[in-house]
Amino acid sequence: MPASPKLSPAKLKRELSVGEVAKRAGVAVSTLHFYESKGLITASRSTGNQRRYPREVLRRIAIIRVAQRAGIALADIHAALGTVPDGRTPTQADWRRLSSDWKDMLQQRIDSLMQLRDQLETCIGCGCLSLGDCPLRNPYDRLGADAAGPVLLQPGVGGAAE
Repeated sequence: MPASPKLSPAKLKRELSVGEVAKRAGVAVSTLHFYESKGLITASRSTGNQRRYPREVLRRIAIIRVAQRAGIALADIHAALGTVPDGRTPTQADWRRLSSDWKDMLQQRIDSLMQLRDQLETCIGCGCLSLGDCPLRNPYDRLGADAAGPVLLQPGVGGAAE
């Protein structure tokens, strides 16, 4: 991590302490430290070596929290925020661009979860306990070569526990 510049007393008034940012953003101080360690936000240091954050960090944190809630990986959030210049508050245009980049990924995840939900409903409804055919417990029917029926539940058959 690059060395943080020291701040003048005049600049301190335009910046927020770690406690102020935590309170205004609704996160724990440790969360801010974590985000900083991952390169999602940056802080400078006062002459007393205290973290000082620019006010625009509040919007960055809001974007991070929304993205995390949507299930976006921190690495993807970091890459996306890397396109927003440091020292500038992310704008609505920035948000539209960032969120549209994540829409396809989220739609794929939604489609996958819906397919899983539908398979789960079918599996529950069949009552057969056939792990040889179940796409949830036995994807690609990898147990089908061992035996028919509930392979994992039958002692002495296929890969079942004895």
